[in-house]
Amino acid sequence: MRFFVISDNTDTITGLRLAGIKGIVVHEREEILKALNEAADNPETGIIIMTELLAEKVQEEVRVIRLDSSKPIITVIPDRHGERRRPDYITNYIKESIGLKI
Repeated sequence: MRFFVISDNTDTITGLRLAGIKGIVVHEREEILKALNEAADNPETGIIIMTELLAEKVQEEVRVIRLDSSKPIITVIPDRHGERRRPDYITNYIKESIGLKI
């Protein structure tokens, strides 16, 4: 099992390459979808890492891959500019999922 990163900037790719993770820099929706589908269809890929901005551009496709248990895990990370999510993202996610405010 290997990791693969799909990023919109070279800084993220460079940092993850130092850890031995291969990846690609893309910007346009078509490029993102091509890279995502190639990584998801590769039987050696176990985890796909995407930056938040790219994941937002292909939200529906990411959701479909996440629901398919035979596909790799997709995890979304902040890019070099920081996190784009709200500070209460996790508590809000729990509230939406189970209807319980914590």
